[in-house]
Amino acid sequence: MSIEVVYETHALSEDNERGVATGWLPGRLSAQGRLNAAAMGRRRRDDGIVAVFSSDLRRAAETAEIAFGGSGVPILYDWRLRECDFGERNGTPSSDVSADRQDFCDRPYPKGESHREAIARVARALADLPTRWAGSRVMLIGHLATYRALEHVVHGRTVPDLLADTFEWQPEGWEYRLP
Repeated sequence: MSIEVVYETHALSEDNERGVATGWLPGRLSAQGRLNAAAMGRRRRDDGIVAVFSSDLRRAAETAEIAFGGSGVPILYDWRLRECDFGERNGTPSSDVSADRQDFCDRPYPKGESHREAIARVARALADLPTRWAGSRVMLIGHLATYRALEHVVHGRTVPDLLADTFEWQPEGWEYRLP
């Protein structure tokens, strides 16, 4: 039995506004991000979602709490939904991290992980969903690594292909069906 997955990135963070690649740093939502998270809640609370799975990093957790807090929809935090760990480059300019991301497809960032490792980590979280949520509609709130893992698992896209693409945020998110 399949699982319907609604995926949205965490709302706009202060680091996003400053052009910083937060990576495994907690980050926090900006004023506009808090408004975006509230809009996500209005858009998704009555969308048939039975559970929300969020990265445990502050910016994603804050998004989930603003959007779904008090709704009765359980929010479950999973560290495996985190962004790629850029190691020593967490908190550096996102333009720098983006410029050479292909170099870290299989090679870990110093004191971090590779993009392939990050995607595999998120894919393990996705593989656990059918244990409890088969036949359900769930929401994931995460990061670029979450998006890439969904594209890899559901559509079979290769990691190098995903890294070559320019990510374009969609305000309404994405929908997937996991087998």
